[in-house]
Amino acid sequence: MCNNRINFLRVCIFASSKHQNSISINCLTKKFKIMNTLRNKVQLIGRLGQDPEIITFNDGTKMAKFTLATDDSYKDKTGNKVERTYWHNIVVRNGLVKVVESYVNKGQEIAVEGKLTSRSYDDKDGQKRYITEIVCNELLMLSK
Repeated sequence: MCNNRINFLRVCIFASSKHQNSISINCLTKKFKIMNTLRNKVQLIGRLGQDPEIITFNDGTKMAKFTLATDDSYKDKTGNKVERTYWHNIVVRNGLVKVVESYVNKGQEIAVEGKLTSRSYDDKDGQKRYITEIVCNELLMLSK
């Protein structure tokens, strides 16, 4: 599907450079609609750093929280391989919580898709803390 969108954009750009302004405006509008669907979209593949924490609220709704580790590697100036692990805070709400609660465990490889959010809170010492989280709306289990 993504390749079709890219090809569509190429056709629109080509058409806009060769034809009337009305075609250019129409293609540009469609291009921005496609780009808006990509706004604030995060996709990660990684391993759970801990078992999910399931929080049940007074009204009975649940939320799951866990950390996800992603790895990156590169070669430094001397040619040595350098590896780095990034940790991401993941929050799951609504129907996906049942899946996380039942099937997702520490060390398991998963793919998540969601949006990036940030918030602040006061810790027990009264210090203001800031946290960035990914609110997950899709989850794919890649390992058992």
